[in-house]
Amino acid sequence: MGRKSNKGKEKKKRRKEEQAKLAASFTLVEAANKQEDPMATMAPFKKYERNGLNLDIECKKVAELDKDTVDWAFSITKNNMQTLYEESNWGWNDRLKKEELTEDKAWFLVARDQEGQPTAFSHFRFDMDEEEEVLYCYEIQLMKTARRKGLGKFMMQILQLLANKAQMLKVMVTVFKMNTESRDFFLKALKFELDETDPGLCDPMEADEYCYEILSKKTVLGAKKQQEGNHCCSGGPHNHPHC
Repeated sequence: MGRKSNKGKEKKKRRKEEQAKLAASFTLVEAANKQEDPMATMAPFKKYERNGLNLDIECKKVAELDKDTVDWAFSITKNNMQTLYEESNWGWNDRLKKEELTEDKAWFLVARDQEGQPTAFSHFRFDMDEEEEVLYCYEIQLMKTARRKGLGKFMMQILQLLANKAQMLKVMVTVFKMNTESRDFFLKALKFELDETDPGLCDPMEADEYCYEILSKKTVLGAKKQQEGNHCCSGGPHNHPHC
């Protein structure tokens, strides 16, 4: 009788390990979304007093925001982004953007002046992306009077800290290629990089067909896991398994 192969057992073991890893990732995302106030232990970041701005910053689920703030968030997003959407092959749709902003998973980081009026916001989510736990920044929008004063960078730093605190692997964002100001902000000022799921990386022969890029920045945990993975890999070129 021939010797039995261990390949079946190894495959079953790998599958169980992958399932356990995925379950652990979902548990982390679920825990992140159950937080009452993700900024509860981040008091120094709840104020922004620089460059002529005096703002209070809060973090809430969309369901906890008043209607006026949600309406304002949609309005400033439309004012800032509609033209870019229309110049892309996505097009702008009021209804779809409103639905996106008000989905149950939506979290908002809102900066308000001393009269309580919103000045800037970020819509973000703790979510799974290609089987990885991430904080995905859907929007970061500032009124013109608050721009170029360090506020946008400060708010993105808060998101990075929230992602670290919740044990996410990275912060992700989608940007239009033609939005050079936004690309420079993320790539140069914040040191984001093209994510491995970016369509241009996944489909380099058709890269010009895509109007957007997917960028990301590793969290402390994400960078550690990447380093551990690199130690286990050979020196050959890396594949993009999510493409």
